[in-house]
Amino acid sequence: MVSTAKDTHGRKTVVDLIPSGRRLYPVGRLDAGTTGLILLTDDGPLAHQLTHPSFEVPRVYRAKVRRAPVRGTALQRLRDGVELDDGMTAPARVKRLAPDLVEITIHEGRKRQVRRMLEAVGHPVAELERVAFGPLWLKGLEPGAHRRLTAQEIERLRGAGRPRRGRR
Repeated sequence: MVSTAKDTHGRKTVVDLIPSGRRLYPVGRLDAGTTGLILLTDDGPLAHQLTHPSFEVPRVYRAKVRRAPVRGTALQRLRDGVELDDGMTAPARVKRLAPDLVEITIHEGRKRQVRRMLEAVGHPVAELERVAFGPLWLKGLEPGAHRRLTAQEIERLRGAGRPRRGRR
């Protein structure tokens, strides 16, 4: 399944999971091979706020990596920012949860960013799951399951991002 509204190759999309009379759009795509939390909305301004890098809305991933253990030097490089082929990444928040498991928080959302960052520090990703987007955490939902957000959750999402000062 792909995390887009329509697929030119005829594959099933996340939008197909939700019966709705409204046109829904995924907020923040997941790369092929990545699982986890994805939001669907018909609110364009909210989708923009949640995905545009200037709002710095955090996304939290859990990555099972190869070449364990992940040492402090690799964690520090991720915290400092990593040079990728498309430029330096913003610093990430990183926690080692197990010798081969890290939790990494980013806010940029570049293509395959977490995978590329971890590979750049010597730890290719074996499994990757997005466990949080802004204030929402993936809890209690099986793969492919969905639920409606509460009014309180939507309000928390609306307050999730703040534009950086001095930037457009």
